[in-house]
Amino acid sequence: MTKSSKRPPAGLPDKDTLVAFLREAGSAEKTDIARHFGLKGGDRRALREMIRELEAEGRLGKRGRKGFSEAGALPPVGVADVIERDGEGELYVRLVEASPDAPRALLMPDKSRTAPGLGDRLLVKFQHGAEGWEARLIKKLDVGTNRVLGVIRKSARETRVEPVDRRSKDVLLVPQAQSGDLRDGDLVLAAVEKGDHRYGPKRGKILEHIGKEDDPRAASLIAIYAHSIPTGFSEAVEREAEDQELPTLKGREDLREVPFITIDPADARDHDDAVYAARDEDPKNPGGWIVWVAIADVAAYVRPGSQLDREARDKGNSTYFPDRVEPMLPEVLSNGLCSLKEGENRACLAVRMVFDKEGRKTGHRFVRGLMRSHAKLSYEQAQAAIDRAPDDATGPIMEAILYPLWNAYHAMLKGRLKRSPLQIESAERRIRMAPDGGIASIEKRTSLEAHRLIEEMMIQANVCAAETLEQKKTPLIYRIHDAPSQEKIFNLADFLSTIGKPWNKGEPGTTKRFNKLLDETRDTEHADVVNEVVLRTQMQAIYSPENVGHFGLNLDRYAHFTSPIRRYSDLIVHRGLIRALGLGKDGLTDREIAELPAIAEQVTTTERRSMAAERDAMDRYIAAYLEEHIGATFKGRITGVTRFGLFIRLEDTGADGLVPVSTLGSEYFTHDDRAHALVGERTGKRFTLGRMVEVKLREATPVTGGLVFEMLSEPEPRDPNAPAPRYGIRGRGGDGPPMRGKNRPGGPKPRNGAKPSGGLKGVRKGKRK
Repeated sequence: MTKSSKRPPAGLPDKDTLVAFLREAGSAEKTDIARHFGLKGGDRRALREMIRELEAEGRLGKRGRKGFSEAGALPPVGVADVIERDGEGELYVRLVEASPDAPRALLMPDKSRTAPGLGDRLLVKFQHGAEGWEARLIKKLDVGTNRVLGVIRKSARETRVEPVDRRSKDVLLVPQAQSGDLRDGDLVLAAVEKGDHRYGPKRGKILEHIGKEDDPRAASLIAIYAHSIPTGFSEAVEREAEDQELPTLKGREDLREVPFITIDPADARDHDDAVYAARDEDPKNPGGWIVWVAIADVAAYVRPGSQLDREARDKGNSTYFPDRVEPMLPEVLSNGLCSLKEGENRACLAVRMVFDKEGRKTGHRFVRGLMRSHAKLSYEQAQAAIDRAPDDATGPIMEAILYPLWNAYHAMLKGRLKRSPLQIESAERRIRMAPDGGIASIEKRTSLEAHRLIEEMMIQANVCAAETLEQKKTPLIYRIHDAPSQEKIFNLADFLSTIGKPWNKGEPGTTKRFNKLLDETRDTEHADVVNEVVLRTQMQAIYSPENVGHFGLNLDRYAHFTSPIRRYSDLIVHRGLIRALGLGKDGLTDREIAELPAIAEQVTTTERRSMAAERDAMDRYIAAYLEEHIGATFKGRITGVTRFGLFIRLEDTGADGLVPVSTLGSEYFTHDDRAHALVGERTGKRFTLGRMVEVKLREATPVTGGLVFEMLSEPEPRDPNAPAPRYGIRGRGGDGPPMRGKNRPGGPKPRNGAKPSGGLKGVRKGKRK
């Protein structure tokens, strides 16, 4: 009920006055209405009668259990569920406590927030627009907690939705009226219906039919829906993208004679960046190099406040799956006008950097230019050429382009080594898809010097962007990476003590100290697990308008500039440079500057959303691939130790699965969180973090991505330096049963799984860089 400084006259209102009051208030209960009009005694009885008459006339409707509102009206602010998505991707909401025939409202897009998904519960502001009710998001009240993505399971008696999230236990029963068109194995999005769910399964309502469980694309579809990844583009955005014109020299420096080349993955469709290097002819810089990095000028096409800009900001970044990409920009831009294609004129924002012979950057300048790529190479092509196996594309450009690029990189590498960034090795896997949509193979990504060359040149270009914006006192979004917390360092030290690698807990965690540890263990049996634990010790990089530096790269200032086709953060940095250097009228606006904290938070959120979706899809594809190998044995490494079991990563595929603690043997295993081990209570035998083991695949569930293994390797012998087993060693060879009940040290034996877990604490749960 709205507050008013002016009280209405006491006494029973007429019907029009009552309806007008409810229209302004949104909704009110009888007692609130009576209090507002100062009604007592008989007037209150008359009010109840008037409300019944207005209901019968269709002018009032129920709102919640006791409230009333004008029929067909919505309150100024209310809690609503996202109930529908139309063919153009528009979302509609309905008040949570409204009747099924209550009006729905179009959810208006909000470029400063991540788009909600079907089933999300929101706090919204309602208003009547030109074409009906509209809702504007105030905030999400939860993120899909009342919706379930699952698979239809039909029996003769009932239809159920089994969740695809292996952590969820929300099996839903589908009403008979909705189950007729459903088939066993259908992928659906369902909402949990209100009601008393204490007895039997919860009731569900089907919101959307997504596909089939056995569709080769199911893994990506599930990830897209589970993480609310925005898909496709509105017709308005597609039209805006198609209306863009080819770039000209107007307002640009002509760089078409600079022999830029692109070096990308073999299957890349969009090309953000191109590079070129040449010796510096300045006699004051003997042995020095000029390095050019040209980046697609996305800001020329995606302008602040446009429909293109709003949808790009909502997506935040492109999301990559083995079988598809959900791009941030429409294909006509991402694979067309913005992509630096060989032999075609393209708008670019380029930086010319100068390095001395020791790899120190001595200067740089940015230009807005028109370029033309002279060659399109894959990493493998470029590497093969440098390794003396050129092909028809690389042979003619060896002397003029490739050799200078590599020589410039080797000079830059000296500066990188002095800087000593974190040298973590990441064993990434790649899924190769078969023509029929199935999985052809899962293979390790090979790390080539060509990869490292492009990476270092992009890093230096990013540094130049941050430096220039700071020098010009233009606000920007930094890419920041904070140093590990003291707690994580302590947990790392605890782990290292179990493998005989001392780390003083008072010793600060610098990149040089981490690199020393990685170098010391690189050729040992502990190399992989130390690399993994050091990675988990790191904080996660984020976007922020406040700078704290980049710990992993060991840089004082850093911003993302080199991938504006696929990252909105980079587009904001481009606009900042255009504004700071007076390179056009399409630079960063005052409004965007005011919104930088919100934009930084938004793009951090969308990046994490995409990372989670990509990881989940990978898990499901790998489970589908391994489903045909149930019963096979594999070599793997223990990468996690918890009270409920051991996490195993397979050596060949990188697949992660669980060995449940209940399957480890006849004795009871407890979790020693300091030693990062499961330890047998009777024998003291141990399964420790980082150990190579042999396992048998028992279960593979593609729809959830879950893998369950059986341990084939024997546990390690008891650590002679560890305390004796908790309950003593009795019987033959120490393998007798432990004492029971009150005579047993420590009292009654706890139930299996009852001991709380310390896990790897901050180490095992550390953020990925």
